[in-house]
Amino acid sequence: MLRDLAQLSNVAVQSDVALIGSVETAVARDDKKRAEKGTSLRRKSGLEALPRAELGQSVELAPWHVLHDLAQALSLSRPGAGRDLAEHWGSLKYSQALDAVADSYIQLSAEAKRIARDYKRLQSRELGQGFALALTRHALGRRYPDRFVSFVSADVVIRAGWSKGSTGYPYRPDFFAEVWKPGEPSRVFPIATTGNHGGPKPSHTQLAACSAHVEAMHIGAWNETPCLVFSTELPSEGPVTVHVLHARGEGGWLYGTPQHPLRSLNGPADKGSIVPGVHLPTCGDGVPQSEPGFHVQSEDSAWFQHVVARTATAGTAAFAGDGATTARYLTTDQGSQRYDAGIAHAASGSVQDSAYKLLSIPFVGTDHVFRLNNKRVEAFSGVAADLFALLSAGKAEEYRSEQGGGTSRAHEPGKRR
Repeated sequence: MLRDLAQLSNVAVQSDVALIGSVETAVARDDKKRAEKGTSLRRKSGLEALPRAELGQSVELAPWHVLHDLAQALSLSRPGAGRDLAEHWGSLKYSQALDAVADSYIQLSAEAKRIARDYKRLQSRELGQGFALALTRHALGRRYPDRFVSFVSADVVIRAGWSKGSTGYPYRPDFFAEVWKPGEPSRVFPIATTGNHGGPKPSHTQLAACSAHVEAMHIGAWNETPCLVFSTELPSEGPVTVHVLHARGEGGWLYGTPQHPLRSLNGPADKGSIVPGVHLPTCGDGVPQSEPGFHVQSEDSAWFQHVVARTATAGTAAFAGDGATTARYLTTDQGSQRYDAGIAHAASGSVQDSAYKLLSIPFVGTDHVFRLNNKRVEAFSGVAADLFALLSAGKAEEYRSEQGGGTSRAHEPGKRR
């Protein structure tokens, strides 16, 4: 199983003019139905294919990369009771779901194809998230080779600044990709992602729906936020295929302002009080208009950068299984109290930790033991011990400087987890 997880293979990617046309047709079909019912839906306009230099017709990945990004994405997902087990099991349960063949394509394993019908929707959604994040890391890594890419749940970030139910709008991105460099403004890309077992046509419909979810979030000037939308096709026969489009824009940058400069990440985040709605540009002395959704304007830029970065840091601590450190980086509205009673590691004073030395690097984290095909398996997720010591001490600035300082160390797989 471990050899299979580490086997490099390819993921088929569709991002071309044909896909754009198919999605536009799906949008027109859905808009027509809504018009007949007297309703309408805002969608992100100008979706286009990703440049070949960032994402070609295929990308070389191992199943391990997909499950690794999925594990981090689920670390703050709050799936219910048994938090530690539920959030880590979200990725571990797919450890035998993918077949990777060298010089060929990743596809569903025979075991994954046989799952009960009721679980297929969850499988396609979660594996779709894993593939989307792995490909986003690849594409944005090529676009910004001198920066680091982190992922964070959009819902967890939104809870820090907008009161629950204040927008009355059910659409929102699934994740934010933060592209950052220590000591510099970061850039945030909303991401909407889903998956299916049905083929290309359902993917076109899903991408049409995703366009409404990314449109709900504007960062900077109206209609200037870059974003990505994904639908992963998981067929019973043939390779996994990821359908992806993106939108350009000059927004997404979090510069701060002279009145509200960027803050040190070591300090706690302030409680957000952003006025709900996407604020449309006005002409002359016209009355400001707004649409339902979420809008980070220049005066909130520094606050948003602070919250996104600290939430991403909280996700790393949760990935390592440390509740006390996770709580340190979340606000009350984000549910920090939910992690206060968690077990801490030796790096922050507790002896109830799990530690391993991998490739001569000491790690601390958490592990889960379970049976797989009658074999006893220990699954460990952790962070390099020196980096975790900074996290547990509240030194987020120093942690990010070590993690993404532009050295080769910043891009070692173990160091970035």
